[in-house]
This record gives sequence, C-alpha cells and structure tokens, in this order.
Amino acid sequence: MRIALGVEYCGTAFHGWQSQAGGGTVQDALESALREIAGMPVGVMCAGRTDAGVHASHQVVHFETSVERPLTAWVRGVNSNLPAGVAVRWAQAVDDEFHARFSARGRRYRYLLLNRPQRPGLWAGRVGWFHGTLELAAMQDACARLLGEHDFSAFRAAGCQAKSPVKTLARADVRQCGSLFIFDFEASAFLHHMVRNLVGTLVYIGKGAQSPGWVDELLQMQDRKLAAPTFSPDGLYFRGPIYEPHWGLPDPDDDFLDGLLK
Repeated sequence: MRIALGVEYCGTAFHGWQSQAGGGTVQDALESALREIAGMPVGVMCAGRTDAGVHASHQVVHFETSVERPLTAWVRGVNSNLPAGVAVRWAQAVDDEFHARFSARGRRYRYLLLNRPQRPGLWAGRVGWFHGTLELAAMQDACARLLGEHDFSAFRAAGCQAKSPVKTLARADVRQCGSLFIFDFEASAFLHHMVRNLVGTLVYIGKGAQSPGWVDELLQMQDRKLAAPTFSPDGLYFRGPIYEPHWGLPDPDDDFLDGLLK
C-alpha cells in the first residue's frame, strides 16, 4: 500500500530535509515517527528537499507499507511521535503509480522578508530581514524580467546537481504587506539555492544598488559570481508541489501562509 502525507515544519532546529548519518533532519524525525506506528522501518520520498533553516507549509511525501492502519493513525499517531516543529497535516492512500517527486508538475516557494531597522524578535528564524529602505516597484520590475524560460546559471549554487540550468518560471512576483515583503515563485523545478539567490538579487535592486535591468544582464552572462550573495534561509518556505487533479490530493494553496497573509 502506498500512502501520501502532507507535512509542515519549521526548519530552524533541523539540518535540512534529507537524512544524514548523524540525524537531526526532518526526514530522520518523520521516518522515526512512522516506524513507531508501522512497527517496522519506513522510508519516505519527498516532493522537494529543503536546506537547513528552510521551512515547509506543505511538503508532500509518500511511503510503502504492508501494515494496515487507519489514516488517522498516520496523522495523529505519527504526530504524537514527532518533535516540536514538525506535524503531519493529512494522510491519504494513493495509487501505486503516484510519486511525491516525479508526479509533481510544479513547485511553489514563498520568501518572507521583514523590512525594518530592527531585527526580528517574535519572528526570528521565520523571516529574512533587511534593515534599509526597499523600493517595491523596482523589485516588481525585476521580477517580471525573470518570467519564462531562462538559463539561471547566475542563480545556481556551485554544488547544484541539476542536469540543466534552464528552468521556466511561471510566477515571480513580490508584494508588500506593511513591513513585510512577500516573494512568490513557481516553476516545474528549481536549482539549488535558486530562490534565495533570486531574493538576494532582488534586494540589491530594491535598495538601489542595481537597476531592474541588472536581471537581464545576469541572465545573459550566466555567471553566479556576478549576482548578489545567497540570502538567508530563514524566510524561505516550500509551499508545496502541484499535482494533476486526478491524484485527488489537497491543494497546496490551502495552507497557513495564505490565511496568515490575506
């Protein structure tokens, strides 16, 4: 039997998603909790790996199991064995052809940037921070230049293992809600550190260090060293994969971040 789970987590206390020999990752915590309910080792596959300090409002995973448990056990039972900062939101039996990663036709990320002179206290670790003035219109102009298919080598981490730097951004926008700037990105796939590198470049443009046209130059030059430094992971949220309706999974838009920011 194949089961899919919707998982949310605060990445502040974890060493990223992917399991490590020393433990301390979200995957390690989830697999340990699942083992308690299944009574045997359970391995999970996720829709999108996240780095240390990065959060997820709608991570989707799947796993195989031969034991029969009510779906509530894969939610409430697993949650009772998870550490603070990780929670299963839903569980659903899926077709054997479903794959959390390969069945996704898109992925969404959101970056929350607090823009005020004082560093965050209440939201420490959950928002990025920039103390200087930012111009929204300039960043919106730059975002529009990112849309479509481009070679994003200028925004690719050195250790990125993607086969190609060419990606298609279906959404790249920024809006302001008081002292919070909200960046949203959607693509079929992303390069390693791509969103954080994009945000860093947009902040450079927003503070007036570069013009919006700098984005065009970076895309053309395809040189990571010419772009802005990688921005903090604190404000980055994986908002979830996008699946075709026939899989019948909950919509990733139905999440806490949407309700909070409306």
